[in-house]
Amino acid sequence: MNILHMKYAVEVAKAGSINKASEALLIAQPNLSRSIKELEADLGITIFDRTAKGMALTPEGEEFIGYSKAILRQIDNVEKLYKSGIPIKQRFSVSAPRATYISEAFAQFSKSLGADSAELFYKETNSSRTIKNVLSGEYKLGIVRYAESYDKYFKSMFDEKGLHYEMVSSFRYVLLMHQDSPLTDLPEIRYADLTRQIEIAHADPYVPSLSAAQVKKEELSDDISRRIFVFERASQFDLLSENPQTFMWVSPVPDKILQRYGLVQRTCQDIQKSCKDVLIYKKDYSLTQMDSDFITALCNAKRKYL
Repeated sequence: MNILHMKYAVEVAKAGSINKASEALLIAQPNLSRSIKELEADLGITIFDRTAKGMALTPEGEEFIGYSKAILRQIDNVEKLYKSGIPIKQRFSVSAPRATYISEAFAQFSKSLGADSAELFYKETNSSRTIKNVLSGEYKLGIVRYAESYDKYFKSMFDEKGLHYEMVSSFRYVLLMHQDSPLTDLPEIRYADLTRQIEIAHADPYVPSLSAAQVKKEELSDDISRRIFVFERASQFDLLSENPQTFMWVSPVPDKILQRYGLVQRTCQDIQKSCKDVLIYKKDYSLTQMDSDFITALCNAKRKYL
């Protein structure tokens, strides 16, 4: 496989068309088109769908471009190291669920950075995207959250994809709500009490080998008639702190966060669902010192808050 052709494919994906990519690369359009076709023939896949609107990535193409970007970054780092003599920046990356104890661990880990150049990347997203991020090489570490009942589905998929996995924590969801929520006046909260409230939820649950419709039906009950779907954690806390009618299912939250936003966390007697957070990375990946430092901070946060 020609590395130059790989660079061309990444540029075409970025530009969305052969014309724009050829201008950016300063090469003739026919030569660029031929290079992309040769690359697809070598790989035995179709990277782009040719449409009237331009070049659109196929599912296989999207995966290939993810790998290509990671490879090209590594090549660039090697060139910097041996050609310019400039030290390579330390790089740490983790893709994780929207969880306060994990973000707290990342914040504590960030304090351990020395004076050397470093770049840290922290991405909050769902399990499906985290797995893709790690497989593509965009992120070296991932933390996948799933209900304990789906354990066999995820472990089977991890083995199939060549991912190392180890459990970080096991916990039961709690309810997070405004300190003035009517739910706080109840001696114990039952599921029926929640039907009058507004749930803040994620619309992107995922389980390998199961249909999205089936998973969503199990994760998002029809008994709750009002929901607000929010994917960014700061906005979730803003909603909870401003609207006493809202609630959210979360992993246990540190007291300082509850106090900062004026929130309360309670258990629901009718919901005893256990969940797991599992650390993943490629089996052929060797953990760096920064990775180990983060994992230590993660374990400390788990013991402190869960």
